[in-house]
Amino acid sequence: MTTSTRGAGKAPAVLVLEDGRSFRGRAYGAVGETFGEAVFSTGMTGYQETLTDPSYHRQVVVMTAPHVGNTGVNDEDRESDRIWVSGYVVRDPARTPSSWRATRSLDEELCAQGVVGISGVDTRALTRHLRERGAMRVGIFSGPAVADVELLLARVREEPAMSGRALADEVATAEAYTVPAQGTKRFTVAAVDLGIKGMTPQRMAERGIEVHVLPADASLEEVYAVGPDGVFFSNGPGDPSATDHPVELMRGVLERGTPLFGICLGNQMLGRALGFGTFKLKYGHRGINQPVQDRATGKVEVTAHNHGFAVDAPLEAPSDTPYGRAEVSHVCLNDDVVEGLRLLDRPAFSVQYHPEAAAGPHDAAYLFDRFVSLMEGQRA
Repeated sequence: MTTSTRGAGKAPAVLVLEDGRSFRGRAYGAVGETFGEAVFSTGMTGYQETLTDPSYHRQVVVMTAPHVGNTGVNDEDRESDRIWVSGYVVRDPARTPSSWRATRSLDEELCAQGVVGISGVDTRALTRHLRERGAMRVGIFSGPAVADVELLLARVREEPAMSGRALADEVATAEAYTVPAQGTKRFTVAAVDLGIKGMTPQRMAERGIEVHVLPADASLEEVYAVGPDGVFFSNGPGDPSATDHPVELMRGVLERGTPLFGICLGNQMLGRALGFGTFKLKYGHRGINQPVQDRATGKVEVTAHNHGFAVDAPLEAPSDTPYGRAEVSHVCLNDDVVEGLRLLDRPAFSVQYHPEAAAGPHDAAYLFDRFVSLMEGQRA
């Protein structure tokens, strides 16, 4: 990626998809070029949480909401210490932030962190194209050298695809750190960082859990060195079929029978640990308005998502695995994609979505309480 100065509404820009379709607009954020996988997010708010979610590493995010940036940027809502998206696409950027919490504009933040974006794009047409053709490689180019689209297309096609890429190590913490429990400490959890969002250990801390966040390559010995009552596997980017170490680590945890909770990539890791496969979705689930049904209760939750891959597990009946019976606990009502797994003979479960609700609805907050209940049961 190369960048220069802030460019909203100034330099010409072009977005080029690997299938040859292109969209012209104006630079938004930094001026330069960037590459990634084109995906769309259906959230109408929460863009700062999206931008700083490590799961979006190597992705160019298209916002389906037409007006973006109205609430500006602050230092409280970010999910990590930097923006992780490779590029950003909006239709109508706000000229001035209007929230009392804002300390700077979204355009200023994108530029300060060197994130190349494009505005003035027909994001509805672009989203429809991605729904029909699927997520694909893309490049955003701004500045004087945007005339020769054929030359730019060739460069986009030289970029690696998302399939086959293991990316968790690129976003995970390099050093372990601890998030202390709020109030009286009740439990200790070892959280394996595959791209964890900041609000996730916060939600556990609110429940009296001391959270030890460990690097993605942590060993089983390092996990148990913190004396965990439970082990958590976080969200993260990349192809789950190419992400191997967390699978073996999870199998070690399952062998010991320690309560286990995984979300997003952690859900896919549990699927692989149990012997299920994974596959790439055509265009994925992203946004804060995805309907998921808890199959045990029939309750429908509105949930926050960010995933382009899913677990291939049978929906009809429990499956036999090396760790006992497992069942699909949650499904997406839009397409019947597996949204959760639960072991029936060991204290382990996972979901494909984001129960920390940053940003998003609070329908799934009970999942942290379910994790607490597993640890209470194991202690008893």
